[in-house]
Amino acid sequence: MSTLNANIIALQMCSGTNPDENMATLGEALNKLPAARPMLVCLPEAFLVFSKSGHDTLAVAKRITHYKQQLSALCKKHNIWLNAGTIPEPHKNNKYFAASHLFNSQGECVATYNKMHLFDVDVADKTASYRESDFTQAGDDVVVVATPFGKIGLTVCYDLRFSGLFSALTRQGAEIILVPSAFTVPTGQVHWQPLLKARAIETQCYVIAAAQYGTHQNGRQTYGHSIIISPWGEQIATLESGVGFISGYADLNQLNKIRRDMPVQSHQRFREHLL
Repeated sequence: MSTLNANIIALQMCSGTNPDENMATLGEALNKLPAARPMLVCLPEAFLVFSKSGHDTLAVAKRITHYKQQLSALCKKHNIWLNAGTIPEPHKNNKYFAASHLFNSQGECVATYNKMHLFDVDVADKTASYRESDFTQAGDDVVVVATPFGKIGLTVCYDLRFSGLFSALTRQGAEIILVPSAFTVPTGQVHWQPLLKARAIETQCYVIAAAQYGTHQNGRQTYGHSIIISPWGEQIATLESGVGFISGYADLNQLNKIRRDMPVQSHQRFREHLL
């Protein structure tokens, strides 16, 4: 099912608190895409709404079907596959999943991953304290799906720090791993690129990380630096600041050669202890 040299886009955004405005921004960006098809467009974490509070995000979750229909229509209009970063899907007990949906070019949602690792940490920035678990329900499932671009594994932002998840994705056949993110500036300056490169090298996968960038309406500041990394750990494309997109290609011939020449997965002796 894989197509070599299919075009992959990572869109860097500075999402605000109004989901309708963020959808309009997305529509404008999709109008500027190159003509190559098939195409996979990857959006950052919280692309739809970057709220000031979990209560505000919960309100959006309760009408999420409306926005999913819009995303489906955009996929059909532009003939694209779309990883919709994360959007809030209602759970229960006034919580929501940070859901990463993958839509095909017919507008069908073919896979959903609910963010597994929640960002409950203290950071030396203006926000200072992050407690995602107050409103976000952690997911449980490891998700890999076959697409025209290769087998895609889904993760979200803070998941990047947990190599066991990435190993599990690889064992399920992942060739491309998506990491939609909204990294803080202090953590991003030191950890962002080293972690992404490490995950690409150890899994021998393409890693696509679409990121939020800038000072947002909710007061948050995010690091940006959207990036596409090869299975050898090479930086294919990056956008350090501003909004816009980067593009690259998933060459599965290259990926298979890397895995054949250095078969690290077959050398793995701790497989039974991983996810």
